[in-house]
Amino acid sequence: MSKTWIPAGYTSSLTLYETQIAIGLLKRNLEEGLCAALNLKRVSAPLFVDPSTGLNDNLNGVERPVQFDSLETGAVSEVVQSLAKWKRMALSRYGFPVGQGLYTDMNAIRRDETLDNLHSMYVDQWDWEKVISRGDRTMAYLQESVQKIANVICDTLHAMKAVYPQIPVELKREVAFISSQELEDLYPDLTPKEREDAYTKKHGTVFISQIGEALRSGIPHDGRAPDYDDWALNGDLLFWCAPLDCALEVSSMGIRVDAASMDRQLTLAGCDDRRALPFHQKVLSGELPLTMGGGIGQSRISMLLLGKVHIGEVQASVWDDQTMAACEKAGIILL
Repeated sequence: MSKTWIPAGYTSSLTLYETQIAIGLLKRNLEEGLCAALNLKRVSAPLFVDPSTGLNDNLNGVERPVQFDSLETGAVSEVVQSLAKWKRMALSRYGFPVGQGLYTDMNAIRRDETLDNLHSMYVDQWDWEKVISRGDRTMAYLQESVQKIANVICDTLHAMKAVYPQIPVELKREVAFISSQELEDLYPDLTPKEREDAYTKKHGTVFISQIGEALRSGIPHDGRAPDYDDWALNGDLLFWCAPLDCALEVSSMGIRVDAASMDRQLTLAGCDDRRALPFHQKVLSGELPLTMGGGIGQSRISMLLLGKVHIGEVQASVWDDQTMAACEKAGIILL
């Protein structure tokens, strides 16, 4: 069931035509900024993969990937849910050196997603990955990269407001860093989402690190697959979204597992069966380069920087009757 709600009195500051033009401008600016800040090159990426390779992301382990069979080969393929593992394989295959990386337009279908203001079944994001050295596998290097991404997002907002000064959005450039355990200690009586909202409302721009492993309460801050991010060196980047009065996550990223952290996390997650998959064997044997990477939501960024309150204002998807009725009542046109 839809959880869409529209803030009272909301009116878009851009017309439908202006919104479409603005999205194109926004994406061009942000892609150029990311390439410069993180030393990335654009590559092509798959829409679907062979499930036997272990390349598809199982997210929290319960989401069902979309599958289909080929008339020509009879083989079953899965539509990607993210490209976290594929990117690392691509860096190895393409021969990227340390300090350089790739980015791609990732399009995915998440059939089990709950529909609300921030979520749809269609996922579009900039997926990026870069080769790092053993010495770069530190929290300091992760935080430096996070601040670079936040700077690019703020610079893009500045460029958008130069063209559309009516956009009523302000962002804080400086990132406040906090671990998921520190956040739980700070707000022990709140749920993880309530903690995110409380801390981000206070600080504006936040990176919550070390997500995946159980906290002292016995409950993880959020779910993470055990076979791409190192749970000690990952996190989520959030900005305060004033129109919706909530924290808006725009990126999940991290330094990727090495052999030791993958070995530990597969056991903790009860996923030792994955050790037999080709991708996992390459990580465990040290055949793949050490990397860091993440995904940056294109529609989420468009929502944030254009002051929109529903993701359907910036992406074309399929919606339930309740969502369409709520938006129609509020005068919101879904793409």
